[in-house]
Amino acid sequence: MKAIVVRRFGEPEVMKLEEVPTPEVGASQVLVRIKAAGVNPVDTYIRSGIYPVKPDLPYTPGKDGAGVVEKVGEKVTKVKVGDRVFLSGSLTGTYAEMALCEEWQVHHLPERISFEQGAGIFIPYATAYRALFQKAKAKSGETVLIHGASGGVGIAAIQWGKKAGLKILGTAGSEEGKKLVAEQGADFVFDHSKENYLQEILEVADEGVPIILEMLANVNLMKDLDILAKHGRIVVIGSRGSLEFNPRATMTKDASIFGMSLFNASEVDMQEILNEIEKGLSEGFLNPVVGTAFPLEEAVEAHYQVIMKKAFGKIVLLP
Repeated sequence: MKAIVVRRFGEPEVMKLEEVPTPEVGASQVLVRIKAAGVNPVDTYIRSGIYPVKPDLPYTPGKDGAGVVEKVGEKVTKVKVGDRVFLSGSLTGTYAEMALCEEWQVHHLPERISFEQGAGIFIPYATAYRALFQKAKAKSGETVLIHGASGGVGIAAIQWGKKAGLKILGTAGSEEGKKLVAEQGADFVFDHSKENYLQEILEVADEGVPIILEMLANVNLMKDLDILAKHGRIVVIGSRGSLEFNPRATMTKDASIFGMSLFNASEVDMQEILNEIEKGLSEGFLNPVVGTAFPLEEAVEAHYQVIMKKAFGKIVLLP
C-alpha cells in the first residue's frame, strides 16, 4: 500500500510517498481502507519535531480519517467488514491507503456524512467540545468569542455552542471566512485583520466576553485580556510562538487561562467526548465543513496550507 512516511523531523518536504507493507490485523484490531485523511495543525507540529511528544521514526502522520472497514480481528464486535467509519486515532497513521486501529478507535459514520467530512470529525470536534465544556464549563446563555472561527475547530465550536444555547461571536480574516462563520450560525462576525475589531466586539459585549477560545495565543492573548469579562475564562487551543505577558492583566479581571491539549484528556473525559460526538452526528447538528481536498501525494502542500492560508473549513487528503 501507499503511505506518507517521515524519516526525519523537519519541514513539510520530509514527508515522502512510499510503498509500505499492509499492516497485519491483531485479534482486537481493525484495518480501515482510508477514503479521506484529515490534516490538522498538530500534524505539522509533530512533523517539525517541536511537539513535546514525538513518535518513533519513521512514522506515518495523521490522526483523523474516514473510510471502510477492510478486515477485523476475531475479537472485534463493534464493526464488521464493509462498515463506513471515522477514526479517533490509529496505530499506523492515516496519511495512507490503509490504517490499522484498535477497536475503540473506530466509530460508525452516518450515511449523510461524506468520507471527506468524516475525516474532519475527531480532532476538531473533540478539541472544541473539550475547550467549551470540559475546560471553560460553558453554560446556556453565556457569550463565547471564537478566534479563527472559520477553521475546523472554530466551525465545530460554533455548532457545539449553538446547540448548547451560547451566544457566538466569531472572527475570521477573509470575506469567504466571515461568510462561512455567519452561515454556521454565529450571532456576530468580526474581521480580525481590522485594527478596530476588538472595539467592535466590546460594542456587542460591553461588559466583556465571558469565554474566549484562542487559536493563536502568541498573537492574541494579551488582547484577549483587554476584552475579557471579569471572572472570564480563556482556553488556549493553539499557539505558534512566545509573547511578552503581563500577569497583572489577569489579576484585574480575576481571569482564568486554561491551556489544553486534547491528548491529555482522561479516559473518562475522552469517552464523554466520543459519546457526545456520536450523539451529535446522529441528531444531525454536527456537520463538518471541508475546505480543500488534496491527493495523498500532495501532503507537503496540504501542510503548508493548514498553517499559512487563512482558515476555511477542513483540509483533507484523498488516498
